[in-house]
Amino acid sequence: MARTEPRLAYVIGRLDRALRRQLDDAVRPHGLTTPQYTALSVLRARGGLSNAQLARRSFMTPQSMSEVVAALLAKGLVRRDAHPTHGRILLTELTPAGATALEACDEAVDRIEAQMVGELNASERERLLDSLRSCVRMLAAGFADA
Repeated sequence: MARTEPRLAYVIGRLDRALRRQLDDAVRPHGLTTPQYTALSVLRARGGLSNAQLARRSFMTPQSMSEVVAALLAKGLVRRDAHPTHGRILLTELTPAGATALEACDEAVDRIEAQMVGELNASERERLLDSLRSCVRMLAAGFADA
């Protein structure tokens, strides 16, 4: 029997691409890329992360994260300090300028998210978030240690 409804993976992929385009447009006027905004957001939630930790939490490879962190360092939005017990590990922290840049983007990102869930009531939005977190956990893609 032919499938009449699109696969869940297809719908999530379409949402991911549409959301990424909108985020790119929202953060660009503030001099950021979506990966940079994501990294700053992760650091706001939990600073003092190694490059590998930041990459995992930002859904990037460590190599890509190195490029993102280099750009954020050049803009003065993050700083790196040596790990207190592991001399080769550098821990990345948000600077006050990074917090300001992040806050400047938040309003636009809030509008995008509100538009995305605009047809859902508060209870449905909460259930959607819970369901998406569950999906992420079930694919071992995060939230277990968040």
